[in-house]
Amino acid sequence: MPRTEGAVTWFTVRVGGRSYDVGVTAEDAGRLAPGVDPATLVRESFAFLLERESPASILARFDLPVIASYFPEYPAEIKRRLAHG
Repeated sequence: MPRTEGAVTWFTVRVGGRSYDVGVTAEDAGRLAPGVDPATLVRESFAFLLERESPASILARFDLPVIASYFPEYPAEIKRRLAHG
């Protein structure tokens, strides 16, 4: 169940016994995936991360835009993925 802190909605993602808090603002969601449900954006973004690094390497708490700091291809790739379902 997502929770809101100010302008950020936080989603908890669980993978292999680990738990991650992923934050997204409405502005970030609109820029990364216009018209896509934020939960879908977070789920697909996490899949993107898991394709590139192990669960142990992923930060326990982060905002979605941070992904682009590590993987510059993220914004274009997430738009492509979500545009094609």
